[in-house]
Amino acid sequence: MPTTNSELSQELINHIRTSVDIVEIISDYIPLTKKGKNYFGVCPFHSDHSPSMSVSQERQIYKCFSCGAAGNVFKFLIDYENISFKEALKKIADKAGIAISLNISTPKGNKDYQKLYEIFQTSQLFYQNNINTKEGKKAKNYLQSRNINSSIISEFEIGLALKNNTMLSKILQKKGYQESDLIKTGLVNKNSLTINDVYYNRIMFPLWDLTGHIVGYSGRVYDTSDTSKYINTKETEIFKKGELLYHYHKAKDEARKQGKIVIVEGFMDVIRCSSIGIKNVVATMGTAITPKQALLMKRLGKEILLCFDGDEAGAKATMSCIDELSKIGITPKVIRLEENLDPDEYIQKYGEAKFRLKLDSPINIMDFKLSYLKRGKNLKDNIEVSKYLNNMIEEINKIDDPILQELTLNKLSEEYHIDIQILKDQIKKPEKKTEMKKEKSKEKSTKYIKAERNLLYYMLEHEKVLQIYKKNVVFLPTERYRKLAREIDYFYKKNEFIKLADIMTFVSENETLTNTINEILSLNLKEEYTKEEIEDYINTIREFNLKTEEDRLKKQIQEEINPIKKAKLAQRIVEIKNMR
Repeated sequence: MPTTNSELSQELINHIRTSVDIVEIISDYIPLTKKGKNYFGVCPFHSDHSPSMSVSQERQIYKCFSCGAAGNVFKFLIDYENISFKEALKKIADKAGIAISLNISTPKGNKDYQKLYEIFQTSQLFYQNNINTKEGKKAKNYLQSRNINSSIISEFEIGLALKNNTMLSKILQKKGYQESDLIKTGLVNKNSLTINDVYYNRIMFPLWDLTGHIVGYSGRVYDTSDTSKYINTKETEIFKKGELLYHYHKAKDEARKQGKIVIVEGFMDVIRCSSIGIKNVVATMGTAITPKQALLMKRLGKEILLCFDGDEAGAKATMSCIDELSKIGITPKVIRLEENLDPDEYIQKYGEAKFRLKLDSPINIMDFKLSYLKRGKNLKDNIEVSKYLNNMIEEINKIDDPILQELTLNKLSEEYHIDIQILKDQIKKPEKKTEMKKEKSKEKSTKYIKAERNLLYYMLEHEKVLQIYKKNVVFLPTERYRKLAREIDYFYKKNEFIKLADIMTFVSENETLTNTINEILSLNLKEEYTKEEIEDYINTIREFNLKTEEDRLKKQIQEEINPIKKAKLAQRIVEIKNMR
């Protein structure tokens, strides 16, 4: 009998976490290399070029020394896959073979957007119903003429907006949705005193966010009555094209299973690839690659294949994407299609086998650039050759791979009969990498704050340190440190043990406490402590508290008029000084 949502307890959550090894889980997403006691990999949460994420098998936590990201196995999945805690818990439970049944319905994100998600869900039911009616026959025939059968229509939830441009608006208003919310979705426009549907007489292709919730549409004409081939939903609070990749929510598992992801430009390319069994494909939807999209690509697979349209625009998009990925330490591979065809057209013209052959034989980025930068140049002209070579030197300087640099320089040297040393002299020597240091707090780092942090560092790991803290009744001056100390104590009272990975889960819904733990962990102190060190931290904090109290009393003396009360305050100050 599976455990239900109502039966979840801290004990069960802890049991699920301890049933898996964080190293094994994270290894499914990023390559890890063992160095000493810990494992290291390139951090997926920032533009990391060298392995700065440490994963501790003993402590069952990860932390990045550059960006400060830290957490347990649940936190990694939440941030990596952009899912909720319940979804992460279910994934880990499934891996551990523990049966639980959770009610997972609300999308991760701002609950204020719940109505917008609901409006899109209602509109989707409306559009899908339309395409299966008598009025949808013409649209279905059009899709079938493009080799999109009923199975694909169902898989990609393709629908139809009818010719009447007020039908959806009226349905949504009857369901009680506010006009302001309808306008926010981008599904309706306000025209004088009425609101009208943005989409009508169009085949509707839903666009999903990273968690699989519909947040927009691309509406396509299927007759000649409209010159606008596609109308896409405008950017809204929940639909930002630069932060999404089409089909991400469905492609991610297959991409990680295969260890590679195919990037295309259009959603029709994704649909066509999926129709022939190639499921590890996402689309940029024709936008220039943004840093956020590049990070999403990085998370999807160890190998990234760029298969953009075969025309000049597709080549430019490929160059742009290569540059954006190189900024975060990723070197993709490139697939170029002949006759200016896009993947959808190529598959329909040449078939699955030939397209798969393309996927299996990509070219490296420098071979692509060698070819691309020749376009439009007269390479019989020495000046043009010089420009081309200088352009290639610029591109070679962008990559960190010394072997790929050497191979490319050799090709240029042989093809243009240039002394390779002349070319090598143009290559910039790599700068010595310095460890990134992030300011973890705006507060001035005094010895008192340092004592608070160090004490908390060991309280998060050791029951004995917590007991020393409680025995000495230390009042931590900094509020967020004080709150964290209270939570550690409360966790111990409930569970009768101290385990950092479980404490992280315990406070996971409190962003301030989570950030404070990350700050504390970034100290990276030695694992073992001495009793003298802990006592020193406590004495330093006590000294601060006494000094603060002394200052308060001095101020009170200045404001006091009664001489007897003044004398008592002065006596108390003397006592405090003797205690320091």
